Amino acid sequence: MNKKYAFLSTFLILSILSCQNEPQQDPLQELIKNKEGLIGKSEYLNSPYVTAGDRVYMVGHQDGTFPDLGWHVEGEMGGIWNHPIKMMDGFTNSIQIEGSSYCLDRADQFINYPFGNKHIFSETIPDLEVRRFQFVPDGIEGVIIEFTFSNNGNEKKSFDFNFTGHTDLMPVWLGERVGMTDDVDNLNFDESRKAWRGKDDSNEWYVLFGSNQHGVEEEKIDISCLYEPQGKGGSANLKYKVTVRPGKIETIRFFIAGSYKDQDSAEKTYDLLSKHANTYLKEKIDHYEKIASKSKITIPDKELELAFEWVKYNTEWLVRDVPEIGRGLGAGMPDYPWWFGVDNEYTLKGAIATGRKDLVYSTIELIHKLSETNGNGKVVHEVSSNGVIFNPGNINETPQFASLIYWVYQWTGDKEFLQKYYPFIKKGLKWLMEENDADGNLFPDGYGMMEIHGLESEMIDVAVYTQKAFADAAKMAKLMEETEQAQSYQHTADLLKEKINKEFWVEEYNSYADFIGTTAEALHLIDAAIIRADTLEKPWAVEELKATKKKLSTYPRNKKQGFVLFHNWVVNTPMEMGIAEEEKAIKALDKGSKFVNPFGVFVTGIDRDETSESADGKFEGSKVFSYTGAVMTLPTGVQAISENNYGRPDEALGYLKRMTKSFGFALPGSIYEVSPDYGMMAQAWNLYSYAVPLVTQFFGINPDARNKVIHIKPQMPSSWNSAKIENVIIADNNISMDFKKEDNEIRIEVTQKNGDWEVHLDPSFYNVKTLILNDTRFDSIEKGSYSSTGKSVIYTLTL
Repeated sequence: MNKKYAFLSTFLILSILSCQNEPQQDPLQELIKNKEGLIGKSEYLNSPYVTAGDRVYMVGHQDGTFPDLGWHVEGEMGGIWNHPIKMMDGFTNSIQIEGSSYCLDRADQFINYPFGNKHIFSETIPDLEVRRFQFVPDGIEGVIIEFTFSNNGNEKKSFDFNFTGHTDLMPVWLGERVGMTDDVDNLNFDESRKAWRGKDDSNEWYVLFGSNQHGVEEEKIDISCLYEPQGKGGSANLKYKVTVRPGKIETIRFFIAGSYKDQDSAEKTYDLLSKHANTYLKEKIDHYEKIASKSKITIPDKELELAFEWVKYNTEWLVRDVPEIGRGLGAGMPDYPWWFGVDNEYTLKGAIATGRKDLVYSTIELIHKLSETNGNGKVVHEVSSNGVIFNPGNINETPQFASLIYWVYQWTGDKEFLQKYYPFIKKGLKWLMEENDADGNLFPDGYGMMEIHGLESEMIDVAVYTQKAFADAAKMAKLMEETEQAQSYQHTADLLKEKINKEFWVEEYNSYADFIGTTAEALHLIDAAIIRADTLEKPWAVEELKATKKKLSTYPRNKKQGFVLFHNWVVNTPMEMGIAEEEKAIKALDKGSKFVNPFGVFVTGIDRDETSESADGKFEGSKVFSYTGAVMTLPTGVQAISENNYGRPDEALGYLKRMTKSFGFALPGSIYEVSPDYGMMAQAWNLYSYAVPLVTQFFGINPDARNKVIHIKPQMPSSWNSAKIENVIIADNNISMDFKKEDNEIRIEVTQKNGDWEVHLDPSFYNVKTLILNDTRFDSIEKGSYSSTGKSVIYTLTL
């Protein structure tokens, strides 16, 4: 239902901005004038941005508006959220000057910062430029917005400025399952703060908005901006008299605070925001500078270098802290702000490699706690921010959790961490094989990463991640001194590796199969695939599928084997996990390179056609949101990782460059979920797709923190003659690496905080004639690693 505008009253601030009742703090925009910001494209001003915080965030459009967005809670995923509730649909702003009224709804420029964002209205009002900057302090249930007014003319300007807040106190997705019922909002004026207070009529949900200016009541209301968002909220206006001398700037600062508990909490938050805005901004900037400083790279490909830095920021934008439930990394903004098992099983591998142990530990703890409700070791798939589990788990998530835990352990050496989750892993592997492998062939049945209806038999990604989980569990069992269990796990892993390479490999396609199933199952899926390919006008795919159908029609209907139907990206997981046999891997990687466009790898290969390689414009999605025809960052990152696993860094770099073409395409500083500009505007697992190939493969850093050993095997793209990575956090150590190549010589210097750790170099990627380790020369290069301790370890390789 449309809002009924309940303008109880408005308030006129009589004081000129330069004459404050309290000492004026420096404008926030002064604090950021020397900070890096990325300017958005004019053609994407009507697309979303996020002002991020771990408790509260704000989503609107780059032009300064707050249109209805999203589909999980239809039209309500934008605005200002304080999970598990929404606080506001947003706000509108207008200026009345010299008999004319102007709505600030068409920003001429949008600038994104890691810690906030800015809208610039330079052409809206003659000789008056308005800049709106906003940020969300972390750990605080509120937003700070600052407007600056610059008089670019020759005469003094006096005008009325309106701030109209549109409340919409309502529950998050699936709120009805826990008794969260939305009601109308009532608004009242807080005389002491000169701010409006909104409250949901049936719940202790509050929002409070006002400014750093005082004033008196006025009956006139503002109707300059025609804005009627959906929902049961209310609206109220604040009005200010502003005078700006020629060549001068004046400022108004606004505060929006909320609580889903009680009025007192909202008021305390509001007071903190009003008193400490500058301090909060400085802390926010410092926090993001620390994020940038960890695993900081300097490489020849400057666009890739910048994208990697901002992907680390993008990840931080998605941290979702709901104290009653937990703190963890959400999946994507704006429609997936809550928690997912599988998304984090990818993302957190990149997060630990970029120094985010805090985030990794809290997210794993949250996913584990939520998964315990399953009672059998199964890992959850999707959970709303109110704690309601939407999907208790797909099959792949349970084995991937096991491998995540071991990956994190390698970086931290924290045996207590391993001991905490090992019993849950054992329970999950037992559930995986005893309840999901009906025919006992070691391939669990059910949905993996590809959630295509009907595609739930024995999936390639489920089989591969299961193999990896048993291999990792074997190492964990050994560390727990469970020798017999370790041997059992390793036996299963060895069998699975052999079976995957034999039973999933389809020689005529040079590819691993999408799935193993019966002929009857395959024929049913082929019919659906033909309809999809035909609808998308992919004649090659239709022809291939019809030929496959004709061939299969001669098979016994119950015959079970591997089938290549969709060319889904998951067929690359045997290479991603490094278990594919070398010859098969190269064939499969070459085959996979066919299913790309300039931005990366298709989710489903049959969606590609001969025009794909030149289709470098915006993504043309369906009217109803879907991933049909999508190229995504996760499949592209997996392909890069796979190429590196088989000694092909140039090909891996090619995929990273494709992926980076989406960087800033629609939202400056961010990479969309679907390349280049569809789906989520910020996506967590992009960190996996960048950090793993860059940190652990190009720079080749793979730690064994428990034993104070750092294995390095740099395999740089041939075009990189120099590369540097700094401040890689490994347990209580941190290392940096400087790589230089000139003519036939490579120099690798590793510096570390703790000189008693061993650095092991594996030079096998390069054709090395001689090696000098510090001052020791080796003229006969043997397989294995060359190790040394010390705060500086220098390798000189002659090729």
